Amino acid sequence: MNDETFAAPKTISGMSPSAAQRLEWSVIGLGFLALALIFQPFSLMLFGVGCALVVFAGLANNLLPLCQPGTAYRSLLIAVIIVALAFLVVMLVSIAAAYLYGVFFVHAIAPDSSQPFYRQPFVWAAAGMALALAALLAALTRVGS
Repeated sequence: MNDETFAAPKTISGMSPSAAQRLEWSVIGLGFLALALIFQPFSLMLFGVGCALVVFAGLANNLLPLCQPGTAYRSLLIAVIIVALAFLVVMLVSIAAAYLYGVFFVHAIAPDSSQPFYRQPFVWAAAGMALALAALLAALTRVGS
């Protein structure tokens, strides 16, 4: 008899191989869904959702190197928070840039409102989510070290 038959079975801490494969295919599927929403001919709202989703899917592709069996869920969670935080910050910067472009070059006001962009509830909700994610990321990295 050899030593391998008496050895204890190896346990993988973190993601199982099937969970890693599901995560990998989910990230890839998110990109396909975004492209399908962009090129569908039915609704402008779905096109807008697809445009936002294609940016988020591009950022989510940064998670693909973590789709390995044994990757700790904590490191995956930290990477997801960083990707979501980057998405929210880029979205807020692009909204501000579009508004300032309208003010300085077109002399326009915010669409569908006479209020500037920073008084819109959507912008405050996105900024609040970005702050909450930044606080969660700081708490997770503080506890981990």
